[in-house]
Amino acid sequence: MNNDSSAARVAGSVRAWIASNPSATTLPSTRTLAREHGVGPVTVQHAVQLLVADGVVETKPGAGTFVVRAEPRRTGDVSWQSTALGPSPAVDFPGSGVRSVPDGTTALHTGYPSPALLPGALVRSALQRVAREPDAYLGSSAPAGEPALRSWFARELDRGGPGGLFDADDVVVTSGGQAAISAVLRALTAPGDTIVMESPTYWGAIAAARAQGLRIVPVARSRDGIDPADLDAALTMHDARVFYAQPTYANPTGSVWTADVRAGVRDVLVRRKAFMLEDDWARDLFLGAQPPPPMAAGDVDGHILYVRSLTKSVSPSVRVAALVSRGPVLARIRATRWVGELLVPRLTQRIALDVVSSAGWARGGAGLRRGLRARRDALVSAVRDASHLTVEAVPDGGVGLWVALPKRVDPAELTAVCLDRGVALSPGHEWFPAEQPGPFVRLAFAGESEDRYVEAVQVVEDAVRESM
Repeated sequence: MNNDSSAARVAGSVRAWIASNPSATTLPSTRTLAREHGVGPVTVQHAVQLLVADGVVETKPGAGTFVVRAEPRRTGDVSWQSTALGPSPAVDFPGSGVRSVPDGTTALHTGYPSPALLPGALVRSALQRVAREPDAYLGSSAPAGEPALRSWFARELDRGGPGGLFDADDVVVTSGGQAAISAVLRALTAPGDTIVMESPTYWGAIAAARAQGLRIVPVARSRDGIDPADLDAALTMHDARVFYAQPTYANPTGSVWTADVRAGVRDVLVRRKAFMLEDDWARDLFLGAQPPPPMAAGDVDGHILYVRSLTKSVSPSVRVAALVSRGPVLARIRATRWVGELLVPRLTQRIALDVVSSAGWARGGAGLRRGLRARRDALVSAVRDASHLTVEAVPDGGVGLWVALPKRVDPAELTAVCLDRGVALSPGHEWFPAEQPGPFVRLAFAGESEDRYVEAVQVVEDAVRESM
């Protein structure tokens, strides 16, 4: 049993003891608790920290640790807020992929890779090294981010194109991809403006656009991408100048734009003098051949605002992404970004830089992709054995399968039933900025081990059959 689980066990036992003792009672000594529970003093200290964090004990230096009885919760009349708040904004609760679920649930809803797949050893080593740097706990050395990290992102993007286009001055570091998307929308749009988006697409971008008060015009996405003519018509008809897209391993479908689509979209952007927000969220999550270069890599004239996140390949706790572009647009983003995010902590940036600069980064990435590929194949096999679930295309990257359901099935109702039965998944309507053309769910293979797939898919299959 590791130290964390041992500390949790000790804390649980002490909570039971606390429940039968009055406030201000002194906790037994560290030595006594260690002897009673068969653990070391460090584990006891960790357990006490958990109890302090919960507010059930308090530690007084030189005096000891004492039981704390919480004051009864006070209630009041908050009904007045309904009038004061006015109409509710059209912003949905965060997508199901970031919602918490009961312990023991088979998590086919989350797009975050499980800790077993991530380079945890690299992150821990980086944290230890960075923690010894005397200035690591200060604010960022530059509002745009640490220069060395910005240079790394610029080189990564530059090597996908002709080279010589990007340097550190073209990069702004943000707290994850969602923060970068929000920063672009704040800088380039005003409430009431129109933005064009693929359909289906990432629910977080949809939510960010709605929070900004934007009108979303969808463009249908197929296995090969979008029709550039549809994009041209949407930009022209609705007087839009911003287009959000995920050309590579789109979330939720996992599909990739073809070379012809990329060339056609580039032509439309130039002709319409429009911006494209390229969300390259899964650059490190390719499961077959290397992905095509980002569209931004060859963007000489600054039409593309490029976002690359490290959250899913380093750690969900190391929320670092880059926003890259050229020209006056980046100055505008810098000028407005502080409204939502003043700076990214230097400590976080340096941990990320240490990880991606380490000798083990390539090896860790290969291990992550190997694990995701095995999980994808296992989930595909389980779904294809089901009679009422259809995977139209096996993705070569990303974190999940886009699964079509029979026409009479409501994805939202299906999701609720499955959750009651211990399986979490994402309903398809979350991924459409307008009406959905059919019922879908996303089954993610990133967060759950493959030994639970067959049983979980059977739960989904049974729920589908019952709803028909």
